[in-house]
Amino acid sequence: MSRMDRTGVARSLEQIAGYLDFKGENPFRVRAFTTAAKTVLAFPGDLDAALADGSLAHAKGIGPAILAIIAELITTGHAAMLDELQRDIPAGLVAMQAVPGLGAAKVRQIHDTLGITTLDDLEVAARDGRLAALPRFGARTAESVLKGITFLRQASEWRLSNQAAQEANALRDVLGRLAGVVAAHVAGDVRRRLEVVRELAIVLVSDGDVDRVIAQLDGVSGVTGVMDRGNGRATITLAGAGVVDVWVAQPADLGLALIRATGSDAHVAALEARAAERSLRLDLEALRDQQGSAAATASEEAVYGALGLAWIPPELREAGTNLVAPVPTLVTRTDLRGLLHCHTVASDGRNTIAEMAEACRAAGYAYVGVTDHSRAAAYAGGMSIEAVEAQWAEIDGYNATHSGIRVLKGVESDILVDGALDYPDEILAGFDFVIGSVHSRFNLDERSMTDRVCRALSSPYLTMLGHPTGRLLLSREGYALDIDRVIATAAKERVAIEINGDPRRLDLDWRHVIRARDAGATISIGSDAHSLGGIANMEFGTGIARKGGLGPADILNTRDAAGFMAFARARRP
Repeated sequence: MSRMDRTGVARSLEQIAGYLDFKGENPFRVRAFTTAAKTVLAFPGDLDAALADGSLAHAKGIGPAILAIIAELITTGHAAMLDELQRDIPAGLVAMQAVPGLGAAKVRQIHDTLGITTLDDLEVAARDGRLAALPRFGARTAESVLKGITFLRQASEWRLSNQAAQEANALRDVLGRLAGVVAAHVAGDVRRRLEVVRELAIVLVSDGDVDRVIAQLDGVSGVTGVMDRGNGRATITLAGAGVVDVWVAQPADLGLALIRATGSDAHVAALEARAAERSLRLDLEALRDQQGSAAATASEEAVYGALGLAWIPPELREAGTNLVAPVPTLVTRTDLRGLLHCHTVASDGRNTIAEMAEACRAAGYAYVGVTDHSRAAAYAGGMSIEAVEAQWAEIDGYNATHSGIRVLKGVESDILVDGALDYPDEILAGFDFVIGSVHSRFNLDERSMTDRVCRALSSPYLTMLGHPTGRLLLSREGYALDIDRVIATAAKERVAIEINGDPRRLDLDWRHVIRARDAGATISIGSDAHSLGGIANMEFGTGIARKGGLGPADILNTRDAAGFMAFARARRP
């Protein structure tokens, strides 16, 4: 039997949770499996090694029973518990629970009343009026279900950027050990740092026979098929991980192979057109002149240089890239002086202020802005005014007794439905900075939601707008919002707009980042970390900033603590 990778294990645990939820099992048991799935995805080390040395048993939410299931999944690719659940309950009923707006109770009602067991049948019922006729449903719910089915089908073909990067890096390491391979590189959408990824791409460098390397792909653990062999390429399918394009190149051809494997298709087509303008031909194998002589293509820089171009960073190789425009110096993670937007045990985080601060100091940050939820976010343990004052005292105590990093007093204040910030002004004035975020009433129409956000932007206590569109990638679309009006208002009011680095959000979208930059808005990068592992989210946020063409000067938290505080205080009365 095939072994299962990290993503496959997490998906299996989520499936178990879905089946248990449908059966009406104890909610705490259901939540245990969903928590374990998140832990597996976020686990920093190798799962096999952690299982062997026992460290996985100490991870959050991994009790003995779930640990045994994880071990079974890793070693055999199956779990007896999941197999039994799948025999008893049609898989389509679990898939239906993932449709936005439906949960286990509604799915049971649909199944018991209409006998529906698949998404296809659900779609038919939503169109022919049977779904709308059910008690507590109606035409609006049926319409919402149709939209949710479309969204779910599209989402099932993709994976989040962090999951795709983990899978690609693991596969790179495996394929890099094949005989004749001297180097391996991740390419494709992962290298371009797209927010969601459909297919992976790996470039192998071989100093021997390219075809012999491709022939070995059949024997790689987890590979379920090899297709489209030829011209130094093959497409492989992996158990639980989709489709992967594998390119194999000699060292002298690596640059061209990396460019083609990285894409985008539109960018490669633009390079081909550029070559034709210069009486050259950029084909699959080489860059040739009119006599057929090949130019040096051992590096990407050599290819771009032969075309009279500067090297273009992978993040910028999307449709519409101006090949001859000056290439900006893009921000890097190490340019960031402060980590902003993180949660502690004071609301819904897992670690203390001291633990977050020490981890941020070890990661190279000079300051960390703690931003627990405000009191309106009761579901997330939002802080009462008394809790806020106690946290301020705790931060003062930490700063007085520790060096090497400074903790700033921040808050993620809910933007209430009328556009006001949670807490009275005299409390907001006590924070070093304030992030304002929408966490409720997502169903407002575009004008009402835009008015709500823009009213919040006018508050003199607001420092930045958090996850501006509220989207959850592959799970929930953003709320209706006139993003251009929000960007213009933020630029006018001198409020920063956040790029939320949580891979489930990556909000502001990089396409909107370009518009925000052009409008003169300031951008911040936030981790939205709820644990020590979330500190790494800053790398994903940086990737989105780079795709938007941002340099260090465009990012608020590349400033030192004094510079950041000056920005926040400039708006205060």
